[in-house]
Amino acid sequence: MSIRGYLGIDVGSISTNFVLLDEHKKLRFTSYVRASGSPIESVQLCMKQMVHELTDIEVLGVCTTGSGRELAGAVVGADVVKNEISAHARGALELHPDVQTVIEIGGQDSKVTILRDGAVVDFAMNLVCAAGTGSFLDSQARRLNMSIEELSEKSVTSTDPTAIAGRCTVFAESDMIHKQQIGVPQPDILMGLCHALARNFLTNVCRGKEILPPVMLQGGVSANLGIRRAFEEALHTQVIIPKYHMVMGAFGAALLAMDALPSQTKFRGVNVSEHHIRTRLFICEDCPNNCEIIEICDDDTVVGATGGRCGKW
Repeated sequence: MSIRGYLGIDVGSISTNFVLLDEHKKLRFTSYVRASGSPIESVQLCMKQMVHELTDIEVLGVCTTGSGRELAGAVVGADVVKNEISAHARGALELHPDVQTVIEIGGQDSKVTILRDGAVVDFAMNLVCAAGTGSFLDSQARRLNMSIEELSEKSVTSTDPTAIAGRCTVFAESDMIHKQQIGVPQPDILMGLCHALARNFLTNVCRGKEILPPVMLQGGVSANLGIRRAFEEALHTQVIIPKYHMVMGAFGAALLAMDALPSQTKFRGVNVSEHHIRTRLFICEDCPNNCEIIEICDDDTVVGATGGRCGKW
């Protein structure tokens, strides 16, 4: 029996996520893969996984989101292309309609979205500093020769978290080394690191924002138990970890595709996973902007372009 559904694709800096929802909003497929520097290949890999798991699929609509949304949209043939603020907010409100603050921390960026009465009223993003992102924790876990899962489990066993300077990854690492050298227990250092990330996020990204409960934490870092504890202690409120916290962008995108209800989808078919898709770059000299244009080519056919400041491309 054919599965009819709506596909959400979230292409970020670290991972690519797929979610397929059927017509009753039941999740029928989910995938989370590392992008490994090649968003096109990661999109094709997710598509292959979906085809392998669900042999008979009829895609009724597609929405792409994330930093690679334009590229992914051209590759698969998206009906809707939305920014990650819209996608994460849509997913959050579907699962918890009363949510007022959404904290999303990914591998390379982080953001806060303020919702009131079911609508986005404000947001802020951190795109320039790693100290408030998942890469901050990853780098310290590697330095301590442990997995990020071990860091998560050990941090919550702390009974007396130590203070770690969290405004910069360089200062944080120096502070951690100092605390190790004076004999501070490792769990207290790790929990101090989680507090530093939460404090940095609330001080910088959330500056001037009214953080009201219910508060939802999503993105890859939301799986970290220490980070959840740090935010709960800093905000003095329970933090919600949603059901699909690792793929909330793709979940929201699938819902946005469903909301759009395209009469005829632009989806190029699941066979795009087997196509030879590449990009080529050129400079548009039609005006003084000299935009760097990236064309997406399926064999010799140009299926999309991105990078222009005007609407020409």
